[in-house]
Amino acid sequence: MQSPEISGEIADELALLGLAPGQYDLVPQDRIGKLIARRLTDAARDIPHFPLTVHVAMQPLLDARAAYNARGGAKVSINDYVIAAAARALVAVPAVNASFTAHGIVRHHHADIAIAVALEAGLVTPILRSVETLDLAAIGAGVRDLADRAGRKRLKPDEYNGGSFCVSNLGMFGISSFGSILNPPQAAILSVGAVEPRVVAVAGVPQVAPMMTVTLTCDHRVIDGATGARWLQAFSAAIADAAALD
Repeated sequence: MQSPEISGEIADELALLGLAPGQYDLVPQDRIGKLIARRLTDAARDIPHFPLTVHVAMQPLLDARAAYNARGGAKVSINDYVIAAAARALVAVPAVNASFTAHGIVRHHHADIAIAVALEAGLVTPILRSVETLDLAAIGAGVRDLADRAGRKRLKPDEYNGGSFCVSNLGMFGISSFGSILNPPQAAILSVGAVEPRVVAVAGVPQVAPMMTVTLTCDHRVIDGATGARWLQAFSAAIADAAALD
């Protein structure tokens, strides 16, 4: 049955798209959903961007996480380590911790990392501030708090506006790899896939090892290919030394 909220004018407009009355429900977007849709459309259309993809060996991180969680107390996730490694890489390659403006390139003083959170209304990206100053426990607690309040629509505007970098993780859904649309004013977004067993060559010998594919999408007005590659090298190095992220 056709939704009673659909006016005749709207139904006529949708009919031009081949949508017959009574054959669909129209789900309205709230203010946040409309804002997200507009920003994504603008970013995809107006920002010249490119992806860089690497495969990251994850055994060091898995070992470090197991040791950390064995201590007791609050548990940390793979995503918490990824966020910590991203912050370390932003400190190592500050040119990625940046934003494009009409007045010049802004180099941010802190790693203010937006965390993609999926809601029914769409994707929101609350920001964990100054991540380079946080330990894993604080990162985990901060991410859980932001995600919880995002789901309850209790975020303040300054908690989802701005930011210097973004992390989007679909690994928990079994997605091997993907690319993301930029989330301005951030000049880069890291798309994180699942940790999967894959065959890799070790000293010329095939072995099965846990691997993760990540894709860094860059605003080409701010970040060139070599800079993005250096950031991914720094990120991979931080994952390889995951025990030091504690």
